[in-house]
Amino acid sequence: MSYSCKFCNKSFVKETTLAAHLCEPKRRNQQQNEVGVQLGFKSYLKFYETTQGSAKLKTYDDFASSSYYLAFVKYGRLLVDIRAVNSASYTEWLLKNNKKLDHWCKDKLYTEWLYQYLRKESVQDAIERALKEMQLYADAETKLQNNFANYFKFGSSNLISKHISDGRISPWVVYNSSSGIEWLNRANPDQLKVIMNAIDPDFWQQKFRDYIADTEWCKDVLYRAGL
Repeated sequence: MSYSCKFCNKSFVKETTLAAHLCEPKRRNQQQNEVGVQLGFKSYLKFYETTQGSAKLKTYDDFASSSYYLAFVKYGRLLVDIRAVNSASYTEWLLKNNKKLDHWCKDKLYTEWLYQYLRKESVQDAIERALKEMQLYADAETKLQNNFANYFKFGSSNLISKHISDGRISPWVVYNSSSGIEWLNRANPDQLKVIMNAIDPDFWQQKFRDYIADTEWCKDVLYRAGL
């Protein structure tokens, strides 16, 4: 009697050997529920929807056996690692701009998209993401006393600079909160250099003038939040 792998059809004399066996198709099947793999699968479906007009007939098995599998999984895991601000929007931008799949994991592409996205996203989404990021930091850093309102007051300026540069903290929040303005005044030249592309003063001051109602609403929300 022999035991066969249902993924690659290889036969084994012992059932225990079959259980220990790990071929590439079996490994891909076992990875199916990983977040990065699922993001890669969704991007694969979007790719076919955009380039072929439909992805309705594509299944995970199709994905797992595709020559594109490794590239899309690499991309999906990157989205997890960098905590992409909006994975779906980024993927759509890559496809719309005909970026080569083997370039999707390049930092410069994500940065190019990110600063465009931050300028266009709704103020509600910007505030929601920022407050969640602040609370995550407050929960992890004892000197913030579990209070996100202490983020700009007592947080690490280098980390805050990174959060702003990475799009976790939007210019909507930096410029329209008292503690955000105070932090900008304290930031050193190196920290300001890190965030300058993200907070582009000329662009954002004009945006606030063009969207007065959103700006006033943002200031009120942040004021009520203690920022």
